[in-house]
Amino acid sequence: MSRLRPTDLAREHGISTQAVRNYERDGFLPPAERTPSGYRIYTRTHAAALRAYLALVAAHGHEAAGRIMNALHRGAVDDALAAVDRGHGQALRDRETLDAVREAVDHLTAAEPRATPGPPALRGPRTIGELAHRLGVTPATLRGWEDAGILAPARDPATGYRVFRANDARDAELAHLLRRGGYPLEHVATVVRQIRSAGDIDALSASLEEWRRRLTARGLAMLAAATAFHAYLCLVLPDGDSGGL
Repeated sequence: MSRLRPTDLAREHGISTQAVRNYERDGFLPPAERTPSGYRIYTRTHAAALRAYLALVAAHGHEAAGRIMNALHRGAVDDALAAVDRGHGQALRDRETLDAVREAVDHLTAAEPRATPGPPALRGPRTIGELAHRLGVTPATLRGWEDAGILAPARDPATGYRVFRANDARDAELAHLLRRGGYPLEHVATVVRQIRSAGDIDALSASLEEWRRRLTARGLAMLAAATAFHAYLCLVLPDGDSGGL
């Protein structure tokens, strides 16, 4: 088996040789043998592992990629594949969330409200507990959204309690959808304020388009990662354990 130097692996990906050594140290690459003088000996298996790891990073993120490679290297192939499955499952949920947000925008901007799947529309003012229950979140979450400027409920003059009206519920539902889509609170607050103040959905439409582009890029990265990870699995799994790979 041909020998490769750390610089050979690093050059292919435009990274440093120290990064290659760090990836080995962290279990993302299999352990390398050493020469009598202590230099690492890498092989095409290490090169395939590095390709797989970096492809998984692009598709699933650093943390998940590290878990996948560590699971594989400790012999827990099913755990590695389960981590991959979770990433694909999250990507599907993100796509479903994007569709839900688009439906919410359509609902908010329609001339006449139309029926949409989900809980029945709020009728009359609601307490923080009632709105939290409707959305499946905690009252503390709604208070956090209020602190971030996403919600602006009125207060009951007699009790001082928060009172959520129809527009507040609309803002909370939209915030809930956007948060599920991974948008930070400050971004959600900007979008909700624009819709609340002027009914201008240009910013939201741009966000949705950017979100769609990110999901497309992530889907393509997942395809590339699957190819690289499969190639590595074929090198390291013993005969008979590959499940037809």
